[in-house]
Amino acid sequence: MSAEKVDLATGFEIPTEEDWRKLVTKALKGADFQKRLVSKTADGLEVDPLYARRAQASPVAGPMAGQPWRISVRVDHPDAAAASEQVLDELRNGADSVTLVFPAGLSARGYGLACETVSELDAALDGVALDMVAVRIDPAPAGRINAALVAALVERRGLNAQDCAIDFGIDPIGNLAHRGRLAADWASVSKRIADAAGVLKSKGFEGPFITSDLRIYHEAGASEAQELALALATGVTYLRALVDHGWTSQDASKALSWTFAIDADQFMGISKLRAMRRLWGRIEEACGNEPRPIRINAESAWRMMTKRDPWVNMLRGTMATFASGIGGADSMTVLPHTQVLGLPDGFARRIARNTQNVLLEESNLWRVADPSAGAGSYEALTDELVQKAWSLFQDIEREGGVVESLKTGAIQARIDAVAKARAKDVALRKAGITGTSEFPLLAEGTLEVLDVAPDPERGVPQPADGNPELGFAEVIAALAVGKSRSDVTPGPTASVQAPALGAIRLAEPFEALRDKADQYREASGSAPRVFLASLGPIAAHTLRSTWMKNLLAAGGIEAIASEGFASAEEARDAFKASGARIACICSSDDVYADMAEDAAQELKQAGALHVLLAGRPGEQEPRLKSAGVDGFVFAGQDMVAFLGTLQDDLIAD
Repeated sequence: MSAEKVDLATGFEIPTEEDWRKLVTKALKGADFQKRLVSKTADGLEVDPLYARRAQASPVAGPMAGQPWRISVRVDHPDAAAASEQVLDELRNGADSVTLVFPAGLSARGYGLACETVSELDAALDGVALDMVAVRIDPAPAGRINAALVAALVERRGLNAQDCAIDFGIDPIGNLAHRGRLAADWASVSKRIADAAGVLKSKGFEGPFITSDLRIYHEAGASEAQELALALATGVTYLRALVDHGWTSQDASKALSWTFAIDADQFMGISKLRAMRRLWGRIEEACGNEPRPIRINAESAWRMMTKRDPWVNMLRGTMATFASGIGGADSMTVLPHTQVLGLPDGFARRIARNTQNVLLEESNLWRVADPSAGAGSYEALTDELVQKAWSLFQDIEREGGVVESLKTGAIQARIDAVAKARAKDVALRKAGITGTSEFPLLAEGTLEVLDVAPDPERGVPQPADGNPELGFAEVIAALAVGKSRSDVTPGPTASVQAPALGAIRLAEPFEALRDKADQYREASGSAPRVFLASLGPIAAHTLRSTWMKNLLAAGGIEAIASEGFASAEEARDAFKASGARIACICSSDDVYADMAEDAAQELKQAGALHVLLAGRPGEQEPRLKSAGVDGFVFAGQDMVAFLGTLQDDLIAD
C-alpha cells in the first residue's frame, strides 16, 4: 500500500458565509432571515444559525481539567440506616462524592438527613470513608451547624482534616432568597461565616467553606445572565465579608464555591459555566490576584423535571450531564427521574448515577479540557453572557449589593418578569415540554418511589430562647461531646426579611390540567373526550388530526379518532355514536373548502355543544362561523387557557 497522503478536499472551493447566505435566501423564498433563523435567549441575546470558527480562542478550564468530574449522589433519606445503605450502594457502583442534603434546604423537598447529633450523622454515614470520597454539604438553613456537625464527625473518627475533601456549603444569602429571612442582621451573619471559615481553615480543612447556590434563582425562573450576575454579586459579598475579617482576597476567593442548575439546553448550559469562570477571573484581577480556576458544582435542573411521563427526565438529565461535563463542572449531581414524585428508589438512583458513568467511562467527555473552545457558537454565547451578566451585576452593586437588593425585592421583580415571559412561551407551546405539552402519554403507567412521606417542616431550625451565641469552635466542641443541634442554636435576634423566591417547574400548568382530568376520570369512570371529525383521506387530515390529538392529550383529554370520513353525514353519524359532547373538525385547507361548512352544520344538528376547527380559518372564517364553528385551534394560542376552558365544558354537569 502507498504511504502517500491524499487530500480529499483538493479541487473543492472553500465556501464562504456569503455563499451560504445565497443558498439560504433561495431556500427561504422571501421569508425574513431574522425571524426564521435567528432565535433569542431569555436575556434577549441573539443566537445566529451559523458561526465562524475562532481559531485563536483559549480554553476556559476548571481545577478538574484533565480529570473526570466527581459523580456526586444525594444522601437525603430521613432514616439514618436507610441513608447509610443507599449511599454505600452508590459508592460501590461508581459514585465518588456524596452530597449531604439536610432538611429545610432548597433541594430537600420535604426530606433530608434528620440528624440532630453527631452520633446520628455518624450512623447515616456508617461505612463511608470521609477521607476517601468527596463530600458536599447542600446549602440549608442553619448551614453553620450543618458544617459543624460534619467537622465534629471528622474529629470523632480521628481523621486528618487535610485528607478530607469537603465543600461545607455555608450560604446564608441563598437562605435569605429561598426562605425570605436571615437569623440576624448582615453584620452579624458576615462575622459568623468568617468565624466558621476561619476555624475550619485552622483545623486543616482546605474548603471551600462558603458557597453561592444559584439553583434558587434558576428555580424561580431566572435567565442565564441573571444567574451569573447573582453568582458574582453573592461571591463578591462573601469575599468582602472574609476580607473585612482579616482574610486576604486571594485566600478568601479560595474559600468560595458555586452551585449551578443545568437544564437540557446544552448551548446555554455549556456557555453559562464557561462565562462564570471568565467573570470570576475578572473579579480576581480587580482584587489584584492572579485568576485561578474556581470550583463549580452542577446539578440537573429541578425546573425542567416533569411528573408526567417522567421517563423523559432521563433524557433531560443526560443532556444536563453532557452540558455540565463539556462546560467544565467539577462535580455533578443528576436528579433521579422520579425525584418529583417522591423519594427515589434504588433503580431511579442507579439510572441517575449511570448516566454519568456512561458519559465518563464510555464517551470519555472528561479527556479534553473545554472542548467547546474555538467553536464559534459557544464562544459567541459565552462572550454575550459575560457582557450581559456584568452589566446586571453592576446594577445589583448600585442597589447596595445582593443582600440589599433582595431585601427591597428588586432582584425578585426582575426574575419574575423573565419567569412570566417563559411561562407564556410554555403556555403557547413555543417552548415545548416533551411528554407533557408535546407528545404526551395518556396511558402512562405508575412508577415506584420509596414509601416515605415528605414533611416540609422537617428539620426547620428553631431559635432556642436563652441559648447564647457560641463561636464556631465552641459549636464544634459542643457537638463533638454529644450536644444536639438545638443545644447550639442561638436564641432569636433581629432578623433580615426579604420576599422569598418560589420554586417552579415549567410543566406545572399542564400537569394541573392532567390532574383535573384524572379526578374526572376517577369520579365518572371515563376520561373527558373530544370527537375528531377527520374529513377526507388520511393523507389530507393526518397532519392536523395528529396535532389535535396530541394537544388534547396535553390536557388529559382523550381524542376519539378515525381514519377519516368521506362525507359530513358519516362524520355526523359517528359523532352521535361516540357519546361525545364536543367535536373538532380536522383536515387540510382544500378539504375544508369543500366539506367543513356541511360538517359543522351536521355536527351542530347532531347535538354538539361546541364545534371546533383545527387550523387558521383565513377568509373562510365568516362562512364557517355561520355554519356552526364555535372556535378555531391553531399554533400560537395560549393552550393552557384553551385546554382549561375545554375541560370545564367537557366535565360540566
